[in-house]
Amino acid sequence: MEKRGGRVIVLVAIGIVAGTLSGLFGVGGGVIVVPALMAFLHLDQRRASATSLVAIAPAAVVGAITYGVQGEVHWLAALTLAVGSVVGAPIGARLLRALPLRVLPWTFVGFIAVVLVSLFVAVPTRGGEVHFGVVEAIVLLLLGLLSGVLSGLVGVGGGVVIVPGLEVALSAGDLLAKGTSLLTMVPTSVSGTVANLRRRAVDLRVGLTIGVTAAVCAPGGAWIARLVDPQVGTWLFAAFLVVVAVIVLRRGRRTAPRNEATDGEVA
Repeated sequence: MEKRGGRVIVLVAIGIVAGTLSGLFGVGGGVIVVPALMAFLHLDQRRASATSLVAIAPAAVVGAITYGVQGEVHWLAALTLAVGSVVGAPIGARLLRALPLRVLPWTFVGFIAVVLVSLFVAVPTRGGEVHFGVVEAIVLLLLGLLSGVLSGLVGVGGGVVIVPGLEVALSAGDLLAKGTSLLTMVPTSVSGTVANLRRRAVDLRVGLTIGVTAAVCAPGGAWIARLVDPQVGTWLFAAFLVVVAVIVLRRGRRTAPRNEATDGEVA
């Protein structure tokens, strides 16, 4: 009983962190949930990734509603991004099989470096609007495509790509970018969860415990985002991206030797 209670406390703690970050930065929180499940619950990466989608879905829904009520969601932009992401994910999965495993984390880190530079070149705003036209639709499709490709490659996509992309490429306000990003994640996380449930690849109780907690905390993160100055928000997001890059690199170093050894045995 004591062990089970400790496990619940760990899951709630993960949910608090993931939900707050989700609302604050407009990200799914999977980059926190996956390594935490692997470290504390000793789930393998595949099961941890599948379970994290269960947790992301409610947090993304509540976060998107929170931003939407404040008028900080561009519905058509989110739909366009989602279409591009759905197309890009299988491409990323194919590249995952084609590229050397040691190259993958560094590919993502290189992209993060470009994003960090662009964040500090552009001046963040609070009220920037996305003017949706043919050119903007093409840019959003490409941005969603890139998000999907990176998601398939390194298991990290969504907000870390979409939020800075909307801010830099389309001059969207910081809150509008975050709200739109969260809405984009809803269909992806829900469809992924349904597929994983059919494959019995999900620890549903774990995912729901984290997800419900994250959903409760996501509005708090969105509230903090509204209080924080856009420039300070950019600095915080940049620091978050650095943490994400470190997590991806560490995960890549752990998995690459195991996978390469497995490949050698098959050959």
